[in-house]
Amino acid sequence: MKNSLLLSFALACGATFIHAATGAAETSASTEASVEVRQLAQAATSVQDNQGLPFAIVDKKKARVFIFGADGTLQGASPVLLGLAQGDESVPGIGERKLSDIRPDERTTPAGRFVSEPGINLQGEDIVWVDYGAAVSMHRVRTNNKSERRLERLASANAEDHRISYGCINVPAAFYDTYVKPVFGSARGVIYVLPEKQPARAYFRFLPEGDG
Repeated sequence: MKNSLLLSFALACGATFIHAATGAAETSASTEASVEVRQLAQAATSVQDNQGLPFAIVDKKKARVFIFGADGTLQGASPVLLGLAQGDESVPGIGERKLSDIRPDERTTPAGRFVSEPGINLQGEDIVWVDYGAAVSMHRVRTNNKSERRLERLASANAEDHRISYGCINVPAAFYDTYVKPVFGSARGVIYVLPEKQPARAYFRFLPEGDG
């Protein structure tokens, strides 16, 4: 009995350590942002495409999210989990379907510019809607299905390991509570999701010619 308790405690501590590591604030985020992310952030604020709202940029190729204030100041960054399948469009009507009816190749995180809204899911958890019609949201990572190893995926340096969701953007719980919820949890914002199959300018026409 004692050994079982010790083993349970060790496993719990291990899970907590992984969670804390992936949820830590990344103050050096600016050095990790790709050229595409930096160009998009600069262009969005220069032409006021963000309309004076705070915004986030999701880099699907790197599996990361960057949170910006309304003035374009980078506030934080984090690894994320994304849709299992590569692709830049949601399947028409997918937001009305049961998860069990969605094929693996349909589990995409759509690219584009989205006006986010705070919301509540069916489990009563606060989330941030990215594309309500396609049922795509940004929320805390869920670990109820242990076989998916979502915390381990978040900690992986391999971007391919971060492809697991049905299209939603999963972030570490600590990062969500520190950066996402205060910015997007009570008011609208703008979420830019960079494409992975097409040039960025195909989705963001305000980018200068030759960028993306």
